[in-house]
Amino acid sequence: MRVVHVREGRGVKPNDHAPAGGRAADGETHAIARDAGIVGGATLLSRVLGLVREQVMASWFGAGLASDAFNVAFRIPNLLRDLFAEGAMSAAFVPTFTATLQREGRAAAWALGRQLLVTLGLVLAIVCVAGGLFAPWLVKVFAPGFGAIDGKLELTVLLTRVMLPFLPLVALAAVAMGMLNALGRFAVPALAPALLNLGMILGGLALMPVCGAVGQPAILAMAAGVVIGGLGQFLVQLPSLRAEGFEFRLEWPRAHPGVQRVARLMAPATIGLAATQFNLFVSTLIASLLPQGSVSWLWYAFRLMQLPIGVFGVALATVSLPAFSRAAAAGDHRSMARTLSSTVRLLMVLTVPAAVWLAAMSRPVIALLYEHGRFGGADTTATSGALVLYCIGLPAFAAVGVFTRAFYALGETAAPVRASFIAVALNLALNLAFIGPLRRLGLDHMGLALAASLTSILNLAQLAFLLRRRLGPIEGGRLVLTLLKVLAASLLAGAFLVWALWALADRAYGHWTTELGVVAGGLVIGGAIVWGALRALRVEELGSLTGMVVPFARRFLR
Repeated sequence: MRVVHVREGRGVKPNDHAPAGGRAADGETHAIARDAGIVGGATLLSRVLGLVREQVMASWFGAGLASDAFNVAFRIPNLLRDLFAEGAMSAAFVPTFTATLQREGRAAAWALGRQLLVTLGLVLAIVCVAGGLFAPWLVKVFAPGFGAIDGKLELTVLLTRVMLPFLPLVALAAVAMGMLNALGRFAVPALAPALLNLGMILGGLALMPVCGAVGQPAILAMAAGVVIGGLGQFLVQLPSLRAEGFEFRLEWPRAHPGVQRVARLMAPATIGLAATQFNLFVSTLIASLLPQGSVSWLWYAFRLMQLPIGVFGVALATVSLPAFSRAAAAGDHRSMARTLSSTVRLLMVLTVPAAVWLAAMSRPVIALLYEHGRFGGADTTATSGALVLYCIGLPAFAAVGVFTRAFYALGETAAPVRASFIAVALNLALNLAFIGPLRRLGLDHMGLALAASLTSILNLAQLAFLLRRRLGPIEGGRLVLTLLKVLAASLLAGAFLVWALWALADRAYGHWTTELGVVAGGLVIGGAIVWGALRALRVEELGSLTGMVVPFARRFLR
């Protein structure tokens, strides 16, 4: 499957004065929306499988000792993956691979890819061995409160050691993904994360009887499923690479100049990502000191909040980068500002209604997805409260990715790094405040979700301010007007849904078929209200939504 590239706007000059943002910028927006529909559609399929995975986890393990241990153990290789594999490495590798491909040809680009594969694999294999040796200390750093509960610390250490091989496997998958993306192939890499979820669902469930037979805890099977899924993410991309001419073979790592360049470019991106990961680390650490289940309640809520961010925010951020890069290379800051404005306005139309809908429907959604087996009504209530407060910052979480890509296109990484460190300081201060002086508010774990949302809003405000200083006006008036219109339409739908749930009372819950009907009805009715209100308010970005839906339907539903 091949995604159509974003087309370069024609006739765009630095001094063009096109009305309402310019026809070229609007054409670029439609192209971005079209390609985002493909990437977002593939991501949606992966995220749906992720929800199934979370349902399996919630049904079998609830929100208690085993799930807390698994979530902390999984977060350790995930943190290293985000820092050194998918995040910083991808940002550095894709432009390096592309430059090599254009200047020296495919043979040189494939040689770079192979060298990065073997070098990264070797380095991260050593990291895995070290991580296994130091696992008890790592777990104590991430979750110091686990030591107070009999067996919880030991189980977390065991799960950490089992899941550490996931790190080099997913790093190899990220290199394969980078090569395919540089060649214009996005659909298969976007679908590859589905293999992680399938590995946990199918592999984990299949291995549970084996774990029981050898006297090991059932949660160990899910940890093994993570490793199976990581391997699947890499292997599923090899046929597409072979079709492009890539041959994977083992080589001894050497001082390849392209690999060295990737390593140099990774440094600033790693620092910025480290700040983000530190926020997650702090939240996990503090949650481990709160009542048992807090880590899992926050995790389940965060995963739900990430669904619209992944489908809309990540997709738009990914496909907007080429447009930003073209404008930046031409020195056309005005065109870049218009493209930024139109992309963010489209993002508002997608994420603000999603955030309000998730907040209003949080309890029936969580009851439908998770309230099975050992995940009870109290867990639903606790997770719902966290989700509502996460939703406050959901649009900002998504928009930060778009603004960050704009800085990358300009070749400036210092500004996002500085903004990240300020956000870290605020997040830490708010977390400590909500479990300290503001504990009388009774938010407990929900205070950590609110802190994350407030931090994301501040981070977005910083990036917007700094980018405006760099580019000039970014159509702030249009952004604010669109936000107010979309917020009004969303709150209208949200108010109706809250009233409907209040009227239904307990009749909305109790059986999965009832909950499914409530969630589906809420989605249809809420969507219809938002759509009608946005049309009445003449929100022009509605037309671009068709450009997102149609390519997805043609590509995946034909």
